[in-house]
Amino acid sequence: MQNTKPKNDRLEEVKRNGYQLDFATVFESAFENYKKIALYAGLILLVFSILSAIGMMTALVSYIGVENLEHFANTLKEFSQLKVMPLEVALPLNAGLILYSALITPFMSGFLKMAYCGEKGEEFHVSTMFSYYKSPYFLPIVVSVFIISLVGTGLAMLLEYAGLSFVGTVTTMLVSFLTFLTIPLIVFGNLNVSEAIKSSIIIVSKQPLVLLGLLIVAGIGALLGIFGFCFGIFFTWPFMYSMTYVIYKTIFGIDEVIEIEEITESEN
Repeated sequence: MQNTKPKNDRLEEVKRNGYQLDFATVFESAFENYKKIALYAGLILLVFSILSAIGMMTALVSYIGVENLEHFANTLKEFSQLKVMPLEVALPLNAGLILYSALITPFMSGFLKMAYCGEKGEEFHVSTMFSYYKSPYFLPIVVSVFIISLVGTGLAMLLEYAGLSFVGTVTTMLVSFLTFLTIPLIVFGNLNVSEAIKSSIIIVSKQPLVLLGLLIVAGIGALLGIFGFCFGIFFTWPFMYSMTYVIYKTIFGIDEVIEIEEITESEN
């Protein structure tokens, strides 16, 4: 298996001197990449979402019991009417969401791998989605997502309980934006957790307006699928991953390829 690795000199050059992104070129490249994976990625996302929903509902019913479903629904309705959720409810709820997000991200990162295969004209299968549930990817991905989610959610909760809900929401979005290249830097750049997070923040801060514009446009394009009987979003959402992949490729290039096996052998 191949891994595109931004060499240290290129990474340091980007950190030191920045880089150039042409909005139109990046968008066009992302759309072309998306067209290569849209149908297959959409089907996988649809099936995965259905199975996840069934799994979560089954787990929920098993945990609270069928006889308590009505009481649980009423409790949720009461909480939804509160401006601030009670801390004893918010803490375990957010902890569960953070853990779920961390464990599911290696699967979702498979869309980046699919985008890479689409770019290279290589075949991709369902097994492609599980490429990052193995060493050396799984642990760094999970830990990085856990740290980022913990920081973002923690700050949002603190600000929310301080009466600054809007600021908390903006802060969470800012954290997500600054760190959105963390996963590509791990799976393609072979960086460790701390290097990937720090590098993502530095790289994004070099061209924040262009990157924000690209992500907003990609997000709008992805959300347009809602108008396709809602199910369309499963086929438009992968555009976000194509955009992320192309942004990474444009910044670091995609031709600097090394074999993972060769890295391992050289280290032994």
